[in-house]
Amino acid sequence: MKKLIAEFFGTFWLVLGGCGSAVLAAGFPDLGIGFVGVSIAFGLTVLTMVYAIGHISGCHLNPAVSVGLWVGGRFASSDLVSYIVAQVLGGIAGAGVLYIIASGQAGFEAGGFASNGYGENSPGGYSMMAALVCEIVMTFMFLFIILGATHSKAPKGFAGIAIGLGLTLIHLISIPVTNTSVNPARSTSQALFADGGAMGQLWLFWVAPIIGAALAGLVYKSLLPEMGEE
Repeated sequence: MKKLIAEFFGTFWLVLGGCGSAVLAAGFPDLGIGFVGVSIAFGLTVLTMVYAIGHISGCHLNPAVSVGLWVGGRFASSDLVSYIVAQVLGGIAGAGVLYIIASGQAGFEAGGFASNGYGENSPGGYSMMAALVCEIVMTFMFLFIILGATHSKAPKGFAGIAIGLGLTLIHLISIPVTNTSVNPARSTSQALFADGGAMGQLWLFWVAPIIGAALAGLVYKSLLPEMGEE
């Protein structure tokens, strides 16, 4: 239960911090942080939570991460479903708090509410195929970084830095394409509060990240198994 509570609050912070920066600060007149600032904010949420709850739950914060670690032999199947439920609920709670804050501004309209999408819901108007490939590849690389940085042979104490910077880089690349998901819990939480077609496109932001994460688990496990698996 402590692990699930940690995952709940960790994902809550990821959504509130990352999506909150997009909804509240990205386009603020004169002082807006832009998509570069949003990318950094997402990286900072993971960086801070790795050191806050990593020793409790492993700091997955993401159903795709849990699946990738499971496929890679780093996570027990008995915990997989409960972790995913905690992450989705934490993300929804974070989006709910963000909605309450954002709606306190006069003339508020939810709009896209930092949701993910393709076609008309893509920031750059990218196609469904482009979004699918982007999310698979970006999640693959995210899991590849996580599996490498947390391996028993990796330098100790630096995993959070590598993972946080990795997520920042992923956002810098893919915000124009899909508004960057690589995380089904993050996508679900925002789609619930967004106007428009975010819910109708949510399937892609579950399927693509999980495929990318599972592939990364298989590839990294074949390259460098943990001790006892070689």
